Amino acid sequence: MAASLSSRLIKGIANLKAVRSSRLTSASVYQNGMMRFSSTVPSDSDTHDDFKPTQKVPPDSTDSLKDIVENDVKDNPVMIYMKGVPESPQCGFSSLAVRVLQQYNVPISSRNILEDQELKNAVKSFSHWPTFPQIFIKGEFIGGSDIILNMHKEGELEQKLKDVSGNQD
Repeated sequence: MAASLSSRLIKGIANLKAVRSSRLTSASVYQNGMMRFSSTVPSDSDTHDDFKPTQKVPPDSTDSLKDIVENDVKDNPVMIYMKGVPESPQCGFSSLAVRVLQQYNVPISSRNILEDQELKNAVKSFSHWPTFPQIFIKGEFIGGSDIILNMHKEGELEQKLKDVSGNQD
């Protein structure tokens, strides 16, 4: 009887593994009784499928993406390329950068890099910086949210934004 009970228990465990593995994605497998996960990496490793960019720049545009980025940086005293928009950031780093910049009551121009993969790549190429957000002040590439936060704490950001219109002094 004990042998029969243990035999049923072993079969039940084996069936449980089969049921559990059928619920898992094809990217997961059991190895020595342990579940192992692997995933495919999308073409852009820092963007989840739900946030993959879609093309937003009109294909008949006379400006190249490089020109668009150059003009954005040149024409806007504070330019941020971010995930989302200042009113609705789509990542914590973008949110942090916007909150720090808003402390200075300066006009913030932005582009949502989640909307256009080619624009995102053009910005990376322009700044030679791989991550976002990317902040430019008066035409100069400053960096990301960590750099902006550090500059804010050290008082350097106030100096950098001193003559940007909209500042309340």
